[in-house]
Amino acid sequence: MRKTVFVFAFATLLCRVVSAQSPIQAGGFRFGVHASPTWAWMRTDDKKLEGVSSNWGLKLGAVGEYYFASNYAVFSGIGFGLNQGGTIQNGYDKAVFWPKSDLSSAVYDTVTLNAKMHYRVNYVEVPIGLRFRGGSNEDSRIKYYFEAPVFTIGFASKAQGDIRGTSNATEDEIIRDDVKGLSLAWGAGAGIEYELATNTNLVVGLSYQKQMTDLTKNGSILKNSAWEKEDSKATIGMVALRVGVYF
Repeated sequence: MRKTVFVFAFATLLCRVVSAQSPIQAGGFRFGVHASPTWAWMRTDDKKLEGVSSNWGLKLGAVGEYYFASNYAVFSGIGFGLNQGGTIQNGYDKAVFWPKSDLSSAVYDTVTLNAKMHYRVNYVEVPIGLRFRGGSNEDSRIKYYFEAPVFTIGFASKAQGDIRGTSNATEDEIIRDDVKGLSLAWGAGAGIEYELATNTNLVVGLSYQKQMTDLTKNGSILKNSAWEKEDSKATIGMVALRVGVYF
């Protein structure tokens, strides 16, 4: 966490230095930082593995925009997605979801019917997208923006899991080996900007993100009195409240 705060503070200082030389205009650059509370949930394509609850998390990041035309930009950056995930409820008699992880006890390896698997995953993220920015007139201090499409490449840096709703409950298990390291998501966002001072804008908006790749690795399920491979696709959906400053 200290490393995350340090990188975020360094990015903020860098953005201030560069922005003094980069006015927003066609052919120019603009930089910003954001801290965005998130609400995330998980879903699978298996009806017996149901998403039942969500996670509150946080996104921190630094973004750079290049305006290839007036009001139109491509952007990218780097950030951190903290505490992303949700909870999946098991609908099979028995199942093994975290076979590759070194759990704190062997009794947690196999879960029973209605056990709830709670995922908490941290990502290092690289977003890439298009941004439109406009307003009622050139002199207005209030502008609006729309971002789409936005593709986000994520690299899982940490994953923890809890087992709930069963006699063999546990918390804070390290399950990084049962979470896929690479994530690809798409999304869109919209909001407003308010000019606080020359070259300094406050940004508030909402964004939606949907994971396209499978979050989980394969496990096993007890089906019709026989063990079978569990190969469902689990994905994270998310809504974020974007709060940031552009320079």
